[in-house]
Amino acid sequence: MVEERNVRWGLVHAYVLDGQGGARSITKDELDVIELQERESLWLHWDRGHALARQWLREASGLSEFACDLLLEESTRPRLVSLPENQLLLFLRGVNLNPGAQPEDMVAVRIFADAQRVISLRLRPLHATDELIEQWNGGTGPKTASEVLLYLAEHLTDKVDALVASLSEEVDEQEERLDASERYNPDHDLMLHIRRRAAGLKRFLAPQRDIYGQLMRNRMSWFAADDTDYWNELNNRLTRYLEELELIRERVGLVLESENRRMSERMTRTMYLLGIITGFFLPMSFITGLLGINVGGIPGADAPYGFVVACLLILGVAAFQWWLFRRLRWL
Repeated sequence: MVEERNVRWGLVHAYVLDGQGGARSITKDELDVIELQERESLWLHWDRGHALARQWLREASGLSEFACDLLLEESTRPRLVSLPENQLLLFLRGVNLNPGAQPEDMVAVRIFADAQRVISLRLRPLHATDELIEQWNGGTGPKTASEVLLYLAEHLTDKVDALVASLSEEVDEQEERLDASERYNPDHDLMLHIRRRAAGLKRFLAPQRDIYGQLMRNRMSWFAADDTDYWNELNNRLTRYLEELELIRERVGLVLESENRRMSERMTRTMYLLGIITGFFLPMSFITGLLGINVGGIPGADAPYGFVVACLLILGVAAFQWWLFRRLRWL
């Protein structure tokens, strides 16, 4: 009921963290008058496409005009912006798991965070928020604003792992089938699709990896003591994913190159055989054509064994060509 009343404001989720792993949901009316205790933190998740959400952000959030402008930009790449008073803006991208969407069509989440607040905005549904609420309901969720920030980043990174693994498995299957049969032709369209997906993922994951590195090196004063280790781990994981994506692109290139080489070899072999056959029958075709001229004076035209002699002559020429081609190692 609480979230249903919030929907008309564009407020998807609103929770107050109790600092012990639990959280309680609040309404938009409660948000306007709430006073956080020392150990409490606030998480607000807004629908960026809702007009009232944009209005609240500019008029009632307390954020600067600069911060609001960045959070409401139409398009942006992953980035980290440090603000005064130990505040930050964090723009992240994750795998799009919504029905009918392509995974590489990344879903974006824009986050403002300080010591006691996390304000996140999304345009399309983000599955990470549902799992986050389940943890709070079980009393095992993030306890502070910095842990909420870390959880969202970690969840987005986890979903990349499965997608990169699926791309690698598709390339593995094509390579195995290519090695198992010389007559197998890889799915050219599938290979190009995999390469495009890998390139699209790499485009957004590379700057996101750099963001995690910055958070590891330049930690905020309100971060938990071990947050740096987690940001370092996320940085290392994205580095591994980027290396795997680059390897996938190289493997796709090798599969396509192998396909082109095998096609070229088959075409060369076919043209070679056609050339040998043409060269083999050309002299015999000349003899039969010459003897088939319908004019007088053809030798053996009136002889009873003329046809046999002509056949023996052609066989002799064929035998000589066979010996010659073997001698020249053409056969």
